[in-house]
Amino acid sequence: MSPGCRLAVLGATGSVGRQALQVAAAFPEIFQVVALAASSDFQGLAKLAARFRPELLVLADGTAAGKLSPLVDSACRVEAGAEALERLAAAGDYDCLLAATVGQAGLTAVCSALQAGKRVALANKEVLVMAGELVTGLAARHGGEIIPVDSEHAAAHQLLDGLDPAAVRRLILTASGGPFLGRDPASMQQVSVAEALSHPRWKMGPKISIDSATLMNKGFEIIEARWLFSLPADNIQVLVHPQSMVHALVETMDGGLLAQLAEPDMRLPIAYALAYPRRLPLPERLPDIVSSDPCRVELSFQPAREEDFPALRLCRQALGRGGGVAAALSVADEVVVQAFLQEHIPFPAILEILQQVLEDTGELPASNLEQYLAAGQRGADLARKIIARRFGP
Repeated sequence: MSPGCRLAVLGATGSVGRQALQVAAAFPEIFQVVALAASSDFQGLAKLAARFRPELLVLADGTAAGKLSPLVDSACRVEAGAEALERLAAAGDYDCLLAATVGQAGLTAVCSALQAGKRVALANKEVLVMAGELVTGLAARHGGEIIPVDSEHAAAHQLLDGLDPAAVRRLILTASGGPFLGRDPASMQQVSVAEALSHPRWKMGPKISIDSATLMNKGFEIIEARWLFSLPADNIQVLVHPQSMVHALVETMDGGLLAQLAEPDMRLPIAYALAYPRRLPLPERLPDIVSSDPCRVELSFQPAREEDFPALRLCRQALGRGGGVAAALSVADEVVVQAFLQEHIPFPAILEILQQVLEDTGELPASNLEQYLAAGQRGADLARKIIARRFGP
């Protein structure tokens, strides 16, 4: 990325968005924030606008946008609604779009950006989970570029960059195991929302924190990796690694094993994606194993068996069935996670309901954006019906 990168951030008030803006603020000679977008947090967006002075602010919620306008400088345009978000992505005067919205909300905007030949730093898992074939196809046809922000996929990108695809035997993604690794399954019915949100390694938003607790996030990452790196699903595997210091491994055909290690800090993969192929001098680093005396960095791994982590099986099933089935599962997960956060369903019901959604979902052919979005709506509707039947409206 050349100096003077004009940056647009979708999901600016969320966890990844705020950390991305921290990175941008640390390197003002490289990044100029020109557009910020959020769902409805007009107060948070106003504070960011005061600091970064972007040219454009977009709020999906029109009522919130009306409250934002009096709080920002008149030189900053305020727009509202999904169409404004699409216009920003498709025709905005920016060099890199950080897509850090949660759930299906970012899919249309990312497609618009890639059709315009833009670089997308992708932090939104659901974009590739829902429509990976469509999204990567748009990038290839229109000269767009996808650089992953997920720590595991950013690690894989670094390991695979410049490596002959024929030399790769398999990609291994690591999982911390979440807050309930090793916990007695019989006690999971009593899991509280606060417990599920308390990830031992990462600071994340509510949706991704719950997905990490169920390991749906890791199942989604298998789907993402299949489309990002054009690898067969059988060649993408998962290891449980509680220390969260090794983020991905690549096994080569000659038996070698390449690994990427970094502190569990999202600013590192964010900086990698925003500045690629440059490397920014961030202060975070691993313990100095050369100079420290003594220095001990413990790394442990264990198999991620699908009988122990059924979310991995669900996601592989959805990927294998093709079409819009993964989109249905992804949006159903949004509905079910929200029901848990609202304490409407117990923690174990999350995967039980998602299993039922898959069983109740027929074939869902999908080749265009409208069909993928319709498949997602089908999954959401099924999830709501199952929740209402089991737990009441």
